[in-house]
Amino acid sequence: MGHLNPSIMDIKIGSRTWPPQASEDYIAKCLKRDRESTSVPLGFRISGFQIYRTKETGFWKPDRQFFLSFSADDVRLALRKFVSSNGSAGSDPDCAFASVVYGGSTGILAQLLELKAWFEDQTIFHFYSCSVLMTFEKELALEGRSSGAEIKLVDFAHVVEGGGVIDHNFLGGLCSLIKFISEILTTPDECYPPKACLQASEKSHFCSDDGINK
Repeated sequence: MGHLNPSIMDIKIGSRTWPPQASEDYIAKCLKRDRESTSVPLGFRISGFQIYRTKETGFWKPDRQFFLSFSADDVRLALRKFVSSNGSAGSDPDCAFASVVYGGSTGILAQLLELKAWFEDQTIFHFYSCSVLMTFEKELALEGRSSGAEIKLVDFAHVVEGGGVIDHNFLGGLCSLIKFISEILTTPDECYPPKACLQASEKSHFCSDDGINK
């Protein structure tokens, strides 16, 4: 289906984001970023997102630098804000759309579990620096219609032959993401302290429907 005003989150999977044949300089660059982000401790990191607010306020779309210092609690908060109706600065996420976006037989969690089942069997490829895109339409959810929640696997520049071995790097990160989203569905009212720079970013990174920063 086509998306009119999609909320999108880009999640890079794996605690290691460089392929085996990478140069020493490239490995050093990736290793530094992986260690400074949540890639090493969590097995994935949020690389970016745009969250649709309203027609008047448009999207909240922080720049990529904003995500580099994320902690595990920041990741939890961002995943909750992604499916919340109250996105104003400093507000506690209400997870209003968690059940229709993350949950259900066709929701994002179910799709991630399908992807996990495939990675538990396939040994043909290893996916380095590959991302899962999560998308949904807030306006459709508000109207009580299907949110159009879906995931896509993207960024295949560093896919290599698996040599008959399971891709534990990707699978481990995917399982970690599944755990985080499952926790939101089981404890939607749990709150985490808003990150100071997250609040500041909300105040200064708005993009209206016509693409003009607000």
